[in-house]
Amino acid sequence: MQRHILPILLACAAMLAGCTESKVVVDTAKVITNPGPAKPAPYKIGKPYQVNGIWYYPKVDYKYSETGIASWYGPGFHGKYTANGEIYDENGLTAAHRTLPLPSMVRVTNLENGRSIQVRVNDRGPFAAGRIIDMTRRGAQLLGFIDRGTARVRVDIMPEESQQLAALASRQGGDQLPPPPKAAPAGEVIAGGLPPIAGAKVSPGKPQPGVQAPAPAPVAQPGTNIVPVPPPQPDGRVIQVPVKPTSIYIQAGAFLRQINANQLSTQLRKYGPVNVAPVTVERQQFYRVRVGPIASVEDADLTLKRMIADGHPESRIVVD
Repeated sequence: MQRHILPILLACAAMLAGCTESKVVVDTAKVITNPGPAKPAPYKIGKPYQVNGIWYYPKVDYKYSETGIASWYGPGFHGKYTANGEIYDENGLTAAHRTLPLPSMVRVTNLENGRSIQVRVNDRGPFAAGRIIDMTRRGAQLLGFIDRGTARVRVDIMPEESQQLAALASRQGGDQLPPPPKAAPAGEVIAGGLPPIAGAKVSPGKPQPGVQAPAPAPVAQPGTNIVPVPPPQPDGRVIQVPVKPTSIYIQAGAFLRQINANQLSTQLRKYGPVNVAPVTVERQQFYRVRVGPIASVEDADLTLKRMIADGHPESRIVVD
């Protein structure tokens, strides 16, 4: 059986080590060193890598959109190196992700309260099952889950900003700059995450305390007409979007043949209700197998742990 045909296109969830209630994530898979002076970070996609027996495949994906559970990390890493050589600041608006290029810009939306912010991805991890992104302490505050430790979120790549970051970072060396993305065919269905929410509005009133102010406009260098182009940065604004009900599932696989999906669903019934549903990805139909809905993040974590131990290592927590 081809049980893991589309681990990225269909991935509505992922692998981030999360905080449980009122508990800060500390990811032991990250390397902690004593950093020296900060240096401009090169562009980094990275080769496939393995952590705790799981393989990860970094890639450029300007259509990336995924839902799942976010967590946050802070005190144990503040002032240390990130995966691309920057200095981690728990009060900044950055994030850790397993596969997106470093740096990339993403929008993270809390699906429980509708808060949405921009963050720049500059780190890898964490690497325990059940999470899709790891926010800074400040990012968790702005999204409103600093005390709970986790939240149901949607993570969307910001293509233009990510391409600009890639172009500027590539001047520092590192991996080869990817080609410009092609336009998606009309009518293409992209699985993995909720569709963009229309009607988003900027929160009224003054910026919240601690939110970064917009950078001043660049000026020409003395004696030249050259205006340096600053790298895109998160604007620090919290945007409020409509909130829709969501449910938590564990996705165990996707198949071209329905008979294979049905066979897996039979094996998974001991974990709870199982659903087999057709889904179209790039005009190809697959049969997706999910366990759920599951009542809480804590219950989903326990179920996922059992499923992985029982021989379903590619299972993911998803929010839909």
